[in-house]
Amino acid sequence: MAAIACWCIRHRLIAVLIWLFALGGAATAAGFAGSAYSNDYEVPGTESGRAAELLKSGFTDLGGDTDTIVWHTTDSTVRAADVRQTMTRTLHAVEELPGVGAVTGPYGASGAGRISEDGHTAYATITFDRQSDDIPVQQARAVVDTAKAAAGDHLQVELGGSAVALTEAPSVHFSEAIGVVVAAVVLFLAFGSLAASLLPIATALVSVGTAYAGIVLLGHVMTVADFAPMLGMLIGLGVGIDYALFIVTRHRTGLRSGMTVAEAAQNAVATTGRAVVFAGATVCTALLGMLILRLGFLNGVAIAASLTVVLTVAASVTLLPALLSFIGMRALSRRERRRLAERGPQPELPTGFAARWSAFVERHPKLLGACAAVVMLVLALPTFSLHLGTSDQGNNPSSSTTRQAYDLLADGFGPGVNGPLTIAAQLDGADDRLAMDGLPDALRATDGVASVGPVTYNNSGSAAFITVVPKSSPQSQETSALVGRLRTDVLPQAEANTSLRVHVGGVTAGYDDFAGIIIGKLPLFIGVVIGLGCLLLLLAFRSIGIPLKAAAMNVAAVASSFGVVVAIFQWGWGSELLGLGTSGPIEPFLPVIMVSVLFGLSMDYQVFLVGRMHEEWLKTGDNRRAVRVGLAETSRVINSAAVIMIAVFLAFVLSGDRVIAMFGIALAAAVALDAFVLRTLLVPALMHLLGGANWWLPRWLDRRLPRISIEPPECRAPHGKIPKAAQPVEPVETAQAAQAVEAVREGA
Repeated sequence: MAAIACWCIRHRLIAVLIWLFALGGAATAAGFAGSAYSNDYEVPGTESGRAAELLKSGFTDLGGDTDTIVWHTTDSTVRAADVRQTMTRTLHAVEELPGVGAVTGPYGASGAGRISEDGHTAYATITFDRQSDDIPVQQARAVVDTAKAAAGDHLQVELGGSAVALTEAPSVHFSEAIGVVVAAVVLFLAFGSLAASLLPIATALVSVGTAYAGIVLLGHVMTVADFAPMLGMLIGLGVGIDYALFIVTRHRTGLRSGMTVAEAAQNAVATTGRAVVFAGATVCTALLGMLILRLGFLNGVAIAASLTVVLTVAASVTLLPALLSFIGMRALSRRERRRLAERGPQPELPTGFAARWSAFVERHPKLLGACAAVVMLVLALPTFSLHLGTSDQGNNPSSSTTRQAYDLLADGFGPGVNGPLTIAAQLDGADDRLAMDGLPDALRATDGVASVGPVTYNNSGSAAFITVVPKSSPQSQETSALVGRLRTDVLPQAEANTSLRVHVGGVTAGYDDFAGIIIGKLPLFIGVVIGLGCLLLLLAFRSIGIPLKAAAMNVAAVASSFGVVVAIFQWGWGSELLGLGTSGPIEPFLPVIMVSVLFGLSMDYQVFLVGRMHEEWLKTGDNRRAVRVGLAETSRVINSAAVIMIAVFLAFVLSGDRVIAMFGIALAAAVALDAFVLRTLLVPALMHLLGGANWWLPRWLDRRLPRISIEPPECRAPHGKIPKAAQPVEPVETAQAAQAVEAVREGA
């Protein structure tokens, strides 16, 4: 690490230009290539997956995205001459727009059932010539503008569907700016230097910008969800600014101790930079754990987020030292530079609230540990009611046209019309066709079915489908129960004594299958992520207790943050006030992604806090002193980093995207609990209670483990042996710092 920092400092202009060239080149390539994201939740081999494949192969004309235009009047009916003329003219205009394949309205022979019983609501179906992922936003916008132009004082016109939702896609730049501004303010308050406060932000923006462009290009070679760039940006800005903050803090400490600019930057990368690389490795390990699920949709998210973390770590240990050498002594505030010039280097003593809190935790570890555990447990309780499912356009903000179209359809035709089920069948012979013709009657008699459409056969008669409208909404558990009844009771009876093969597809069925696959693999996934994280900590700290406590703390952080997400998004506590729409189920893929991200981020603070304690333990062999000094010296910077990360994560709630808002709130809650409850309260309390057992490792295991360390060489005990407390080897600064803490402790 020292060699890398030395090269970047000596060739600082080249280092900066390399990063700027990488950013410019990636952005230019992404601009020319364009985006190619795909939200393909289908899992081959599932019931819904087989239904989708059957429809694609048997009905080639069903390949385009299907959206709806809904209109509503209260003064008259939609059959009134003026309403009929206005909407007929509008539908013809929409049909002539580029990208629109066909428009089927309620005023022709094929429009039966598209007018509500009370006559106040009607809808038309728009069939595009391609799927929503391939529809340009401009085309979707033209459809929305043309349809909305028909609205008047007595006629409401709204649109729903995946293509229409493209026009409501939020712009993340506003939320980005807020997060960055808050981070800049916190950094300036922490450093007192404008130059020093801007460097972490500049480093994070360059690395995240390069990663964002890289994710755009990645979408052309593998399946990448449309929220992956925003997720990567959310993670990258948070960890990027934090990693740079830790290094800049160590650099400023070196300057105040009398080091030159080059020496301080090199020392910061050689010491704190090691912890940054190790923390980044734990985040990537947790993210790449998603690959074991073998779901193409999640593979792209895992690689995209990992790419962002890798680039932020690389920028922190290469670009940042180059920038530090450019600003020189301006990394310190004017007051600090003046004091250094007048008084010379002075030892930095951990005084103030951090030292008092560290001593307070040492005196009351049982009480404080119990309080922290109760807080985490209470916040985790909502997790037990977690319901995975589809959050459809009925969960959008009430002001959006997709939400209003959803509500109009639900009021006029029943909630199930927003998410019909598709019964797809493969036929072979007259017996199969006869059984298929009798299936609609059996479906109508099924509890939970509102209406059943006619059987539609393809030209060869080898495939057919039936549209079933449930009585309940797509996200309702009643609809999921209906899918289960159809698959286990109704359809097997229709298939009996025939070669007919019938499958249930549709939005709800697809999400249920996707959620089932994830839930089935979740224990293995969590086990692998925990195991890999524990292995890394075992190698770094050469202790059995540290990895086990870290695993328990990470599980607590994940459970409690999920409790917050369930309360806000599933129970609806404040979701409307935040502009996030109504309550609804949690996306099926959210647990996997959040477990990966949260485990990785939780490891960051574990590494920085316990790493400093481990360094002191290796020097003195005194557990109480190691915990006390480690907490006193790291809690302030960890809390500052947490505030920055929380601000960045919460800013993304303003994006208006429900999925990104879930990520933002979950990550912000996890970081807040991790930094202010776990790492500064529960972890040190437990370490005080366990004493020397924190650092125990069987000798036979110690001999067989490879040796890696996040501490610089001068802080490591020879041959991994712990020195006796009676013969400490410590620099004057550390001894004075410990004495200051002792003095504060005795006086408190």
